[in-house]
Amino acid sequence: MHNNANSLVVLDFETSGLSPDNGDRAIEIGAVKINNGVIIDTFQSLMNPGFRINSFIENYTGINNRMLQSAPPCHEVMAEFADFIGSDNLLAHNASFDKKFLDAELNHIGQNYLGEFACSLLVSRRININAPNHQLSTLVNYKNLASEGSFHRALFDAQMTAKLWLCMLDDIENQIKHEYVPFELVKRIAKTPKKNIPTLLAKW
Repeated sequence: MHNNANSLVVLDFETSGLSPDNGDRAIEIGAVKINNGVIIDTFQSLMNPGFRINSFIENYTGINNRMLQSAPPCHEVMAEFADFIGSDNLLAHNASFDKKFLDAELNHIGQNYLGEFACSLLVSRRININAPNHQLSTLVNYKNLASEGSFHRALFDAQMTAKLWLCMLDDIENQIKHEYVPFELVKRIAKTPKKNIPTLLAKW
């Protein structure tokens, strides 16, 4: 388990709908592993949920039923993904959504994970206070991050979230005058009201 916020697994799910409680399943996982601020590995797979997805999701993600038919089933992909995560901490943009699906999918196969979640959306709201909004695509433009590919495919979103995260960590490092940001601090930032952030960083 790493204590620094620049070593973790960044993940993104594409899903058949909004809630695993309603029977929705993951249909794609994309992830990148960052170690000391460097992307060292990636993971990407479509997964067959065992039912047809609706046309809204097909259009939104660009993933269609034909692609899913030939994809491995969720349980196979998730078993491999659990190995990929290992004991690392985790990050997602709007983490509560991805955590719900990660928990549900791993629960289906009786697996769990040791790491804790950070949310780049919550941290962005407190660090990029002048951004027009905190959607991933908006923030990528706001921070002038190079991007080639299309949003709403899992690996691309995970890669962009990783770039955004490292960029935000740089901003935080400059404010705390430290060369690394502890994971504990990003969790604290996410829970602190915007107006108290300067004080939190000044004291750290």
